Amino acid sequence: MKHDSSLYAGFCTSFGWIESGLRCLPDKRKGDDATYTMTDIGLSAFSLFFMQSESFLSYQRSLEEGRKTSNCHTLFGMAKIPTDNHIRSMLDPVHPSHLQSSFDQVVAALREKGGMKEFQRLGGRALIALDGTEYFCSYKLGCPHCLTRKRSNGKTEFYHSMLAATIVAPGHNMAVPLMPEFIAKQDGAEKQDCERNAAKRWLTTHCER
Repeated sequence: MKHDSSLYAGFCTSFGWIESGLRCLPDKRKGDDATYTMTDIGLSAFSLFFMQSESFLSYQRSLEEGRKTSNCHTLFGMAKIPTDNHIRSMLDPVHPSHLQSSFDQVVAALREKGGMKEFQRLGGRALIALDGTEYFCSYKLGCPHCLTRKRSNGKTEFYHSMLAATIVAPGHNMAVPLMPEFIAKQDGAEKQDCERNAAKRWLTTHCER
């Protein structure tokens, strides 16, 4: 495929873009005695999804204790590895919109390097696919932001879902993820949220960009 080198150039520094975005996350702690930076906390959460292993951090902590180094240091550039509970405590209050800059930097780099040309169709336009997906589901665990549904067994199921936005192109074997829109009950709304409403919000927020 032509221009693959320019396309991959847009991804080669993705960890740096992610790190720069995480560096700006709001910190609810007071004072300068924090053991873990928000960057390390954010990268720790990201590493679980990147490695697709829920036990990744616990294994890396054991490596750190025994060998004084780990893949968290060498691959992700983390200084210290926080505990799972500390990650949840620090990241739960942070609004996802703080990650917008990381997505924007990827698209900007692709455009600068000429990689976006590979995705252009229909007179130079970019095609964006919108698709809903669930990323959490439980009968026992729930939170104020959960959506709910009654199952045939009479039990209530709690779940989280989002509308994923991705730049795609026919005949192209790669895709570029954009900032998603989370499907959750909106302030002042009585009914549950849905993919259609999430798509309207996504277009309102990101269409001009």
